[in-house]
Amino acid sequence: MLNITVLHVGEFKEKYLKDAYSEYLKRISAYANVEDINIKEAFLSSAPSESEIQKALSLEAKEISKYLDTKAKKIALCVEGKGVSSEEFADIFSLAALEGKSKVILVIGSSYGLSEDIKKACDIRLSFSKMTFPHQLMRVMLSEQIYRAMTINAGKNYHK
Repeated sequence: MLNITVLHVGEFKEKYLKDAYSEYLKRISAYANVEDINIKEAFLSSAPSESEIQKALSLEAKEISKYLDTKAKKIALCVEGKGVSSEEFADIFSLAALEGKSKVILVIGSSYGLSEDIKKACDIRLSFSKMTFPHQLMRVMLSEQIYRAMTINAGKNYHK
């Protein structure tokens, strides 16, 4: 069974988002082992300078790096990443297995994104849209797409 890790920075602040995310993780568990790893968001002032932001991203990167298994397929979610269809996203999981990878790690940064070091450490840079989304909502969207990918690969009727 495939192992999927959603590695993210920051906690949910809204209960309804946390509930939706939990529901999709439960659904995914019928198809794959799923793990949720939270990295504490680095503190920033209310109007951080670029150097403060870079320092925070660097601190977060040190923590994220601890979980980036070299044997796993690693995917960074970032605005400059490649956009894919739901079917192409499903193919990423299928191809990971064919490449001998039993684990897929998906990394979501804080509201300021991910450090360049983390992006370079990943095998794929993926974007859901050119639009900007709250990183908490992104976790819900990602979990839904993982679930959709699992149903596509299993030949189930969820995907339309």
